[in-house]
Amino acid sequence: MAIDLRDPDPAYVDFWRERHVCTLTTLRPDGSPHVVPVGVTFDPTSGIARVITGKSSRKVANVQAAGRAGARVAVCQMEGKRWATLEGRAVVRTEADVIADAVTRYAERYHRTPRPNPDRVVIEITVTRALGRG
Repeated sequence: MAIDLRDPDPAYVDFWRERHVCTLTTLRPDGSPHVVPVGVTFDPTSGIARVITGKSSRKVANVQAAGRAGARVAVCQMEGKRWATLEGRAVVRTEADVIADAVTRYAERYHRTPRPNPDRVVIEITVTRALGRG
């Protein structure tokens, strides 16, 4: 079921605030999918989803391999019959303020501050489509 990103249902937004392990799907250079568990935060006002990770991870390499236009990706979560997917274009962000903001958002959603990591980066997804079922 498609979700209107300009006016998402409050229950859909709330679902993205609850603590859930998510998956991130990126495409390897050969076109095969790479799916990994991640923590995701979603800001419906800006239409940005964020994943914090290490700069040497395969998911980062997959996003960077797509070039400046960004990589097509999807993040998904589910609980029982409820599910939500966000699709969009991802880029890797390395700016300290962007990383700090993403860590703060992660700590709010997941109720824990991640350990310090000097190699941390942010996979920033500009969401272009939202799907789900409540």
